[in-house]
Amino acid sequence: MTTVGIIGAGHIGSALAEGLAARGYDVVIANSRGPESLADLVARLGPGVRAATATEAAHAADWAIVTVPLRALGDVPAEPLAGKIVLDTNNYYWERDGHIAALDENRATTTGLVQEHLHDSRVVKAFNHIRADEILTTGSPAGTPGRRALAIASDHADAAALAADVYDAFGFDAVDVGSVAESWRFERDRPAYVVRQDADELRENLARAQR
Repeated sequence: MTTVGIIGAGHIGSALAEGLAARGYDVVIANSRGPESLADLVARLGPGVRAATATEAAHAADWAIVTVPLRALGDVPAEPLAGKIVLDTNNYYWERDGHIAALDENRATTTGLVQEHLHDSRVVKAFNHIRADEILTTGSPAGTPGRRALAIASDHADAAALAADVYDAFGFDAVDVGSVAESWRFERDRPAYVVRQDADELRENLARAQR
């Protein structure tokens, strides 16, 4: 059985843990406060989910999700994620994270910073432009008219393919924008950000994004 390590147990991490467990994955979830702080969450989500440290979750993972505040990126263990696909849900909120010049000046992307930190992993941007409370409530079967779509971006084809499969399992179409360098198109405050849209509408919003 596939084990997914989730580093970050906020709203997005918790929703993804619930959704993955319901779909038959084993989930190992971690946060910055220690496994004991996740006892209530693990009890609610059932036997398919267990709490661990971030390093333990990274080691256990067949593939992983990093969903931490961008300011905490340096605390994500890189070595145990080497060689693994990592879904990055991060967004830049300077009000929370402090100003990051490379992002303020459009010289980098959030997922580019994650890929730089996790230099031996294969990172794909995913689940960053949907509200956490809509991850488990707005999906629909493939082929449903108007099915909601979400974007992905990666420098690695297998990572993009995995993210697209996960999207489909959660009830979303995938629109691949290409490389991490293009991932700014669905970052915060762009037209595609936290908007409910089908695949055609998402492509239009991605195309009209300005940097």
